[in-house]
Amino acid sequence: MSTTQPTYDDILRLFKDNAERFKETDERFKETDEKFKKRDIEFEESKRMMRESSMATDRKIKEVSASIGRLGNRLGDFIEDAVRPAAVRLFQGRGIVVHEVQQNVTVQRGEEGLEIDLMVVNDSEAVAVECKSNLKIDDVNEHLDRLAKLKRLLPRYAGFKVMGAVAAMVIPDNVASYAASKGLFVIGQSGEDMAIRNDEDFTPAVW
Repeated sequence: MSTTQPTYDDILRLFKDNAERFKETDERFKETDEKFKKRDIEFEESKRMMRESSMATDRKIKEVSASIGRLGNRLGDFIEDAVRPAAVRLFQGRGIVVHEVQQNVTVQRGEEGLEIDLMVVNDSEAVAVECKSNLKIDDVNEHLDRLAKLKRLLPRYAGFKVMGAVAAMVIPDNVASYAASKGLFVIGQSGEDMAIRNDEDFTPAVW
């Protein structure tokens, strides 16, 4: 059985057909490559937009946090301004004669410092008052630390009967109970006025 041998034209046509197929395949690869490049660009753009959005969100959070911090400081100042004129009435009602109310008492001795929002004093007694917008247990503990070193850093009160108080606009019941259990006066709002929230039979701790 004989077979027909391909002619030169047949071979040439085969090469042309293959060339066309390779060309079509190459075009498809180029199209696919372009699609991948486009997707890469879109993906990078999406990542950039997400980064910018995240950075903008972080900035907003920092701005809001700073605003809240400033508001908290202003509310703390408001409590100071409310307690200071009421201090005479409040503490004399608990048997502590008041001769003077000092605001923002600050001392620095070497690397150790002390800041007291209000000092209510007479000739032999002093009450160090910490004022906050929203009182927390950590605030109570920090004030106890202040009281523990007050006489050492403020030696003019070395012979005084030193007591402590915390005052705030918002005082959760558990925090008020904790502060009282540590021997601190607890001062909060009562209607439009300020009041000592401790029981009448409360005995303050003395440092």
